[in-house]
Amino acid sequence: MTASQPDLSLLTGLRSGKATFYPQYRGAAERLERVVHALELISRALVRTVDGPETLICAVAEAARAHLSAQWVVFALADGALPDAGPRRLVLGPDATPFLVDNVEGPPLPGDVVECLDAIRLATIGDGRSPVIAAHHAFVPIALDGGVVGAFAAWTPKHRVLDATDSAVLSILASQTAVALQNSALYQSRRILLERTENAYAEAHRTAADLAVRNAELEATQRQLGAAHRHQVLDEERHRIARELHDSVTQAVLSAGMQIDLCRNDIPADERMERLDVAKELTRRAVEQFRSAIYALNHAQDADRTSLPEMLEQLSIVHMPDELKVSLRVEGTPVELSSACEHDLLRIAGEALFNTAVHAKASRAILRLAYRERHVQLSIADDGAGDPSHLRLMWRMAETGDVDGRHRGLANMAARAREHGGSFEIRKARIGGVRISVRIPSEGE
Repeated sequence: MTASQPDLSLLTGLRSGKATFYPQYRGAAERLERVVHALELISRALVRTVDGPETLICAVAEAARAHLSAQWVVFALADGALPDAGPRRLVLGPDATPFLVDNVEGPPLPGDVVECLDAIRLATIGDGRSPVIAAHHAFVPIALDGGVVGAFAAWTPKHRVLDATDSAVLSILASQTAVALQNSALYQSRRILLERTENAYAEAHRTAADLAVRNAELEATQRQLGAAHRHQVLDEERHRIARELHDSVTQAVLSAGMQIDLCRNDIPADERMERLDVAKELTRRAVEQFRSAIYALNHAQDADRTSLPEMLEQLSIVHMPDELKVSLRVEGTPVELSSACEHDLLRIAGEALFNTAVHAKASRAILRLAYRERHVQLSIADDGAGDPSHLRLMWRMAETGDVDGRHRGLANMAARAREHGGSFEIRKARIGGVRISVRIPSEGE
């Protein structure tokens, strides 16, 4: 046999292949059969790696017991080695009866078995690396990555004498067991990690779904609150306008009554006719204002309106006596504004349109809402007789002193614009009268 050829003598015990050596040949055949059977047992044990370290260790111990016909088989891991592997101790007695599984103890163990367990745990037998084979006792260390992680030990009955073949088989079993234990621990760690990852993913998915539902509910609630707030703003605006129109109508009626009362005195006919004409005009305007206010305040078709342009359109209806035509123009793509911003824009538009309807003697008004890239601009222009320079003077006086309470609406409109970082202007309108303009930055600017 050359040096390059494998030395099978350790497995078979056969040093000559000649058939003339029949007794030796028959013994070698029996040993070879035992080796093949042992390797089959080892293979069956090692394929249990995926079932976990516990199943693997039990299968390996049973393979060693079956091959050696052993009375006692000990498997143990050294302290600190393969911390994720378990069980760390296993003792099989006669007929494969488990006497010790990890920390679960059965009947009392023989003294030499107990001493062997302690020696493996503390790694104090021999050099700890080389197999020890006696006639009826075998001790085979389990080495991994240059170190000893544990050992197998077995005791056989009198009729079963151990030899070099058994030493080779046990060495194969020990080396493969070390790798299988490490793989099993890694497999179990990976499986646990995968389960945790799947559980975390499922929990995250449930959390995301729950957050989506809650977010949808929150958005729906915010829309409902926004709509309710806008309706409240419109109702408050209606009530304010109703009170102011009531005051103006009352004043007009009282003035008309005074003119009629003067006509009862002895005055020239021309003056009497002039005063009657004034009384007639005051009465007509009062009736028109009163009728327009009642119609607008009792109009229910805006119940489903929620956007700022729709609210402004309704305001234009509120401020529409017969002699004043109000048109609404919306430019750009409408964007969602905060409730506070829409509230103040509605207030500004309502105040400006009311002033136009009551004081400007205008026949036409244009309400323009422009959505720009970085701001929103609201303007109210009329063709009335108002003087922008005079209104600017009244505005400054109202902000500084407000001596008589008049023109306070201009100061309020300017204050509302400033609260949102915007600007307020009073200029001459292109159609002849006054143009009130408010410019407010878009949200996020």
